[in-house]
Amino acid sequence: MKEYKASATIHASPEKIWSILTDVAAWPEWDPYCDRIEGRVAPGEKIKAFTKLSPGRAFPVKVSEYVLNERMTWSGGMPFGLFKGERTFTLTSQGESTEFALREVFSGPMLALIGGSIPDMTEPFEKFVEGLKKRAEG
Repeated sequence: MKEYKASATIHASPEKIWSILTDVAAWPEWDPYCDRIEGRVAPGEKIKAFTKLSPGRAFPVKVSEYVLNERMTWSGGMPFGLFKGERTFTLTSQGESTEFALREVFSGPMLALIGGSIPDMTEPFEKFVEGLKKRAEG
């Protein structure tokens, strides 16, 4: 298993943060590593993410979990679970603020072969959370 994560306390409501997270067309405005996201974020929908880390390459994922204003998971990978990536966005209300967490886990038997080609997502995750915080608090 390979895992990346980042989190922050954001001084905004979960509803406001959720509206920013689900407006994927606007992500390039605040996420410095996002080229674009194609598709609609809704339960069971398929979307394609394009990142500046892998120019021109699409990462197709399915919105596999969608709990309004609380949690969303995007899942993708290879057939039969040979390789799997799951990115989870979690929002926990703390009164006047929200604890936001971003976590991605890569797993599966092919991870040993593919794992070395996965870029270090530490900085991109930190910049994502930083951009989201700035957008939500701005």
